[in-house]
Amino acid sequence: MRKSLAIAASAAALLALGLTGCSSAASGTAAAGKDVTCPNGKIKFGILPYEDPSRLEPAYKTLAKALEKKLDCPVEVVITEDYAAEVLAMENGKLDVAEFGPLGFVFASERAKAVPLVSFGDSEGKPTTYTAGIWVKKDSPVKTLDDLKGHTLALGSPGSTSGDAFPMSALKDAGIDKEVRSDYAGGHPEALLALVNGTVDAAEINSQTLESAKSEGKFDESKFRQVWKSNPIPNDPITVRSDAPQEFQDAVKKAFLELDPKDVAEVGKFLDVDPAGPMIEVTKETYQPLFDLAKTMGLTEKDV
Repeated sequence: MRKSLAIAASAAALLALGLTGCSSAASGTAAAGKDVTCPNGKIKFGILPYEDPSRLEPAYKTLAKALEKKLDCPVEVVITEDYAAEVLAMENGKLDVAEFGPLGFVFASERAKAVPLVSFGDSEGKPTTYTAGIWVKKDSPVKTLDDLKGHTLALGSPGSTSGDAFPMSALKDAGIDKEVRSDYAGGHPEALLALVNGTVDAAEINSQTLESAKSEGKFDESKFRQVWKSNPIPNDPITVRSDAPQEFQDAVKKAFLELDPKDVAEVGKFLDVDPAGPMIEVTKETYQPLFDLAKTMGLTEKDV
């Protein structure tokens, strides 16, 4: 009887040890998994201030919350002061993930070694684009790009793809860049407002800002004319630091690609992606036209 009890007790002890071992192993696996998706205890997600930050923040927080669930890691949305600040923040390790404008990505790739992961797809899962444009009031004597000579033009911010580089490239190609009095308004909405208020003769207004302003009743398109429009520009890439562990880079890309379109919808509206579709994979080659533009115009990060 005592022998049986001893065997039973030994078996129970072994079983307990086995269960403890399994529990530790499971716990270790979970911890290891979290180390992959959350190596620093928090992911800092940088956003360029292409719209009013007070409007951007709620939209990106919705996206960040969905990302948190996928990665089991807190995601902090960081809206930087300007385009240059975002590049520097990633270069200095202050951001783990960041959305850059297409031209901003050129400098982020070269200076901060940012790696593109995904961009915004349409409802059919196809890549989305937008266009730069120059607008004037309907009764303006300016009918073509050449007519801008001697007139004032509101640009967005230094280093902006559609608010600076593309319109200035168009003026340079037309040979009138020295004859147009251009100045930075401080952003896309500010450039549009300068035209609406009549403080300038013309303004850069990209297709994204145009749609947002129209939907909010801030721009009556019937009272204005577009005198120049760019070729399609690939939408913003979301990037990751190249010095982040490869497992983390892969996990972040997977998480973005698996997001439900409804989690992206609020951000998509700012980027003229409505209805929003799934995020789509992009590579450096997707943005080669922007690298070519920067080279042609002799642009460097100093121009940002």
